[in-house]
Amino acid sequence: MIRGEGLNKKFGSFQAIDGLNIHVGKGNVYGLVGPNGAGKTTLIKMLNGVFRPDSGSISIDGQAVWENEKLKKRMIYVSDDLYYFSMATIKDLAQFYAGIYPHWNSRRYERLKEAFPIEEKRRLIRLSKGMQKQVAFWLGLCTMPEIMILDEPVDGLDPVMRRQVWSLMLQDVAEREMTVLVSSHNLRELEDVCDHVGILNQGRMLLEKNLDEVKANIYKIQVAFAGDAEEAVQAISGKFQVLNKEVFGSVWRLIIKGRQAQVVEAISEHQPLLLDWLPLTLEEVFIYELGGEGYDVANIVL
Repeated sequence: MIRGEGLNKKFGSFQAIDGLNIHVGKGNVYGLVGPNGAGKTTLIKMLNGVFRPDSGSISIDGQAVWENEKLKKRMIYVSDDLYYFSMATIKDLAQFYAGIYPHWNSRRYERLKEAFPIEEKRRLIRLSKGMQKQVAFWLGLCTMPEIMILDEPVDGLDPVMRRQVWSLMLQDVAEREMTVLVSSHNLRELEDVCDHVGILNQGRMLLEKNLDEVKANIYKIQVAFAGDAEEAVQAISGKFQVLNKEVFGSVWRLIIKGRQAQVVEAISEHQPLLLDWLPLTLEEVFIYELGGEGYDVANIVL
């Protein structure tokens, strides 16, 4: 569906995107994550055809995105920084969208008034940021898009409305195979909705996998040993990549990369008194994957 190959983008001497590849399948909900300045917004603007890559290619269904009007009519972009015509009301914008998007659904617009209870005669600039975001989703969903590209999409929405918005989008994913690419710092929320994830850092794609595969060979283990614990942990670290280790009294908490059966076998050699497998979150995967890229969380003495 969405394919980017060998993408590069510079602003002056700053390399914002550096040889990046991205692949998003039809009907996927793809989470794009990375630290501030990783290049997420630049990549999104290239996918939307706002920025043109210096080199490399971007295509959707095999068609180039840059200056492709027909293709852009199949897409909706909801950014963190919204812009609306200064005097426009919600109803004005609905008419504007209806003239641009060939699949505009007036019936859906009327039905979604219940989900987004905002008076349609109100001017957009008089609404709060959260209400403006609601309008962006209200109008965007009524275009019946094949692709939604979102940059910090639910920032400013209250918890009930966040759930409402995601429910509406996921309904379209299930019923119409709409494709969603979403960039967000709220990793806990992405974990609930995404089936694929891409981790960016310094303009490069570090990891791009199905969310279940991302967690498949990374484990969080709580373990205590009968013998010399430090010696045991050192021996285990010699066999596997230990991404993080912490000690709480006699209990060690390890983040280990490797095959589960082999990890169990290695730990069993040291007669563990306690061995618990703890759930690993997307946020932890993000932190420990970036730890190998010079992005460790530092212990700062105040």
